[in-house]
Amino acid sequence: MWIRRILRGALVVTALAGGGLYVAKRYLDSDHTDVALLPPDGPPRVQPTPDDWSIERAKRIAAKQAYMEQNQIAFDWFADFPFSQTDGTALIILRLLPLLAPEQWEGGDKLLSEVGLFMDTRSGQTFLPRGVGFSGLDPAAPADRIDMTSFTCGACHIGRVADAIGGTIYIDGAVNGSFNIVKYYTETARTIRKFYGGKTDRDEQIDELTTAILAALDKAVATSPTYFYQNWAHRGRAYNAGYEAHQVALFRADARRYVKRFADYTEGFVGAFGDYLDKTYPGYQQQMMAGLPGMADATGVSATHGYEGLKTRVGAWLGAVILPDHPGITDFMPVWEQNTRAVEWDSGKKQLVNGGGQYNGNIPIPVFRNLAASTTMGLNDPDIRVPAFAAQLLGGLPATPYPFDIDVEKATRGESLFTENCAGCHQPRNGAVYDELGTDPSRSRVVNTALMLSGRQMYASFCPPDLALDLAGSKVKPCAEYEGVSLENFGTAIMRPLVNQLGYNATALRGIWASAPYLHNGSVPTMRQLLIPRERPDRFVRGRLDYDKEGMGFFWQEPASDGEVTFDTTAFTAVNHRGHDRDIESGGKRYRLDWTDDPQGADDLIEYLKTL
Repeated sequence: MWIRRILRGALVVTALAGGGLYVAKRYLDSDHTDVALLPPDGPPRVQPTPDDWSIERAKRIAAKQAYMEQNQIAFDWFADFPFSQTDGTALIILRLLPLLAPEQWEGGDKLLSEVGLFMDTRSGQTFLPRGVGFSGLDPAAPADRIDMTSFTCGACHIGRVADAIGGTIYIDGAVNGSFNIVKYYTETARTIRKFYGGKTDRDEQIDELTTAILAALDKAVATSPTYFYQNWAHRGRAYNAGYEAHQVALFRADARRYVKRFADYTEGFVGAFGDYLDKTYPGYQQQMMAGLPGMADATGVSATHGYEGLKTRVGAWLGAVILPDHPGITDFMPVWEQNTRAVEWDSGKKQLVNGGGQYNGNIPIPVFRNLAASTTMGLNDPDIRVPAFAAQLLGGLPATPYPFDIDVEKATRGESLFTENCAGCHQPRNGAVYDELGTDPSRSRVVNTALMLSGRQMYASFCPPDLALDLAGSKVKPCAEYEGVSLENFGTAIMRPLVNQLGYNATALRGIWASAPYLHNGSVPTMRQLLIPRERPDRFVRGRLDYDKEGMGFFWQEPASDGEVTFDTTAFTAVNHRGHDRDIESGGKRYRLDWTDDPQGADDLIEYLKTL
């Protein structure tokens, strides 16, 4: 086990449980002497110390850094490049929000901090927060095209935690527990409507908004010739005063069209989302419209964009068939080490088995899974390079190691408890779908038949088998095949049949320390409360960065501060904190899930989980 081999600097944990082989791979060398730990009543032994974890952690950090350097281009596309090169919001409009509504939006390095985005000091990009990309990053972008912005993968999947001395640790591939995507739309819609001046005619509304945005543009240009791009440079390309003046001229020449696109997109989504909430979240509409940091109903949001277009063509009633019948609110997921969730073909090469993505594995192939995430934004022209590069990066992206001290002796005891009670399910490539744990089933039922069929058609049209891309000099067809099998007319490879996905996967637990709050709906703030169900609070605060080392989760006690939200697990059925709270029998073996009668065992298990 890792504790026994830590002095050697290498680990392979193997445990045969529940019919599966659990293998935890570490990125360590093996040039040290192995020291076996003897039983407590045996001869004197070499006892691991907290310093051993420091050494192990440093090695994992170095291994992750090496991986990031090897995959820097893919990481840039994951973190910085927008989901679309031609759709979204004009960069100039986005950067003008603090001038248009200073009572709502802060400027400078606080831009979009109201919705939980932040400036990543590692990137050197100072004029847009991490998670917002713009089309001008593409060196092949035409010079006569206005820069458009949209979110990037990093908006949801680059997290943060406060370190022991008040600094910030960035967690690539983790959950941005502060990001409130719905709040972005609702607050932006509120800004837009501020300028309508009581007008009800749509053309007059757009005229009023265009006038206000152009006035703000004049003010920005008078303030500085580099107001929008801050004289930034990236990989040999300068976004200087000349570049900015050209972009401003392009915008002025067609301002009303860009303003109308911005208003129609934002208000259309908010209106359609309200219709969806009326159908699926009765009594919880107000909270859902305000949004929740670190979580969203991504399937519902995606369906809402589809419904928005359908209702204008076939009517609201018929268009609503695409809207889910179940609430699908979930936490954002960590996305590192996706190779532990990789699917494989059965012996007949007819069906994908094992592994899978999302909470119930319904979109099994990484490129389509990433494409589904990007099209959640309702963009009409997604850049397929983004999901393709994300698949390249995330397959082997190492989890960020636990950044605080560990009690190695407790972790040693906890490892055997993990092997006995957890490893049988929480193992790599376990594609089993569990429906017996008592967690709310809504998310696993959120995709109805109409949504599944439309999803298959949409993803196949965006990324057909013959689509060829240039990914950093390599010519690839990301949707042509998977593991040597053609994906031509293979709908179940894009989305699995619904009947097979009515439950939740038990994922491998690498980096589980950074995945709090727990359960698919983020309803349990700490690991201790997951293991000791009677301690689960009905209400807690989401969106904090300070870490509860004892409980293994982010601090959660009320009251909430700015940017934080009080989460009430009793307010709506789909957010309840039931489940994973009683022992179960599976495959002839009993697994302990409720540690109420053994709090010391729970503490030991938690300490081991921190090392994963």
